[in-house]
Amino acid sequence: MKSNREFPLVTVSEKCERFIRGGHVWVYGDEITGILGEPSPGCIVDVAGKRGNYLGSGFFNSRSKITVRILSKNANDRFDAAFFERRINYCIDYRMTVLCGEISCCRVIFGEADGFPGLTVDKFGDVLVTQTLSLGIEMRKGVIFPLLVKAFAERGIAIRAIYERNDAAIRAKEGLEEGKGFFSCDGLAEDLDGSLIIEENGIKYSIDFINGQKTGFFLDQRFNRLAAGRIAKGKRVLDCFTHTGAFALNCAACGAESVTAVDISAKAVELTRANARLNGLEDKVEAVQADVFDYLTELYSSGKKPFDFIILDPPAFTKSGDTVKSAYKGYKEINMKAMRLLPKGGWLATCSCSHFMTDDLFFRMLCDAARDTDVRLLQVETRRQSPDHPVLVGVPET
Repeated sequence: MKSNREFPLVTVSEKCERFIRGGHVWVYGDEITGILGEPSPGCIVDVAGKRGNYLGSGFFNSRSKITVRILSKNANDRFDAAFFERRINYCIDYRMTVLCGEISCCRVIFGEADGFPGLTVDKFGDVLVTQTLSLGIEMRKGVIFPLLVKAFAERGIAIRAIYERNDAAIRAKEGLEEGKGFFSCDGLAEDLDGSLIIEENGIKYSIDFINGQKTGFFLDQRFNRLAAGRIAKGKRVLDCFTHTGAFALNCAACGAESVTAVDISAKAVELTRANARLNGLEDKVEAVQADVFDYLTELYSSGKKPFDFIILDPPAFTKSGDTVKSAYKGYKEINMKAMRLLPKGGWLATCSCSHFMTDDLFFRMLCDAARDTDVRLLQVETRRQSPDHPVLVGVPET
């Protein structure tokens, strides 16, 4: 490693070195074997292996269990405005390619996968909604956010406002306070009410980027909704955990005979009804407020099988490795309930949004559920998140 590096040096264990060489970009505090220099919170440090070999450079934060978030593995990189501008331009050009130029609503930056550790940026029309979960990005957002506006402007796309959704409890682990509000920048609005009409797959949605879940709308199921719509033609569809009614509306628009959308949240049900009216689909989509587990149980007890296509898109049943066992039971229970309700030849679309519920574990759960309900399953298709949420190989958290 070059001796004239300007950054403090963090050395790591052999185990950590193997992970980094395998593609991972996190260094946990208990994997650090030495620190040369006095790194301040949020500064850039170099990371080296046991023999002093350079592994990368990243944000340092001694308050976080993820003590270093690797930003680059190129020893020639200088972490100035030009560096971040290059990264931003790549992110936008990548979305333009994988989404065939349709980037009116998409995820622009997906954290570690895009080389911006701890940063999420979603684009809803002319508004960018951000969430910052790392101290290193928090300290540099004054550089990064105006560069985002500039990059879009250079492509003829005007950004009207940037809204920060930093109301996530996980920020405390980085020593950051929770909060939300408009980002102040010359030329950007700071007086919007959060209401927007967006369009995805030809379906219009009314969203609230100030008070809605996460950044206001879940963009990761974009093409999975289209896939569900293709199957739904002529079928009686049940969309469970509907949220904004996205799966339900795609199915209705693609020719489903009828669609019932269920959510425990009164606000979600109200929003689904409003979105159905917005698209002229109110006669096809019925929104019901109910606990999905209870709703499926009551349907089964009635002896009726009114649906031949059931969609399960629940919130994450686990957000840590410690609760995977109980989450497995939850996923199995909800899938068994759906399987029991479907007639022979029925269709099931089932999802998990927790990376702790791995592919193998989820598939095993489905096999267990099918065995215990004496159902014969035919796997038709396996899908993932939309390509504007790219998976960084070696980092399963993405």
